[in-house]
Amino acid sequence: MSKKDSIQKEVFEIQAGVCQCLANPKRLEILHILRDRELSATDIAEKVGISNANASQHLAIMRTKGLLKSRREGVSIRYSLANPKVTIACDIMREVLFEHLSEKQHLTKKVRII
Repeated sequence: MSKKDSIQKEVFEIQAGVCQCLANPKRLEILHILRDRELSATDIAEKVGISNANASQHLAIMRTKGLLKSRREGVSIRYSLANPKVTIACDIMREVLFEHLSEKQHLTKKVRII
């Protein structure tokens, strides 16, 4: 295996880990909320409708995967996106899903007519 192949396999492993992290609706919602601002864990928990403890767990996982960065401000920790391209990738995936659902509904209507 070449060095390039080895690096590519490693990147696929990292990508799979990030995708597993994103396979949670609350985490996707957190990314959406943080798309262009920085918030405390308490603010995030309130906006997502989860407990502070649950928000902290999600935030820690997302920070570990490199999706979020954090900084201390007084007694609270504020979170923001590590890279705004993450939300672009999520937006593209959502567009694909909307197109898929639209096509599926279109086909369902055709079947009903027949």
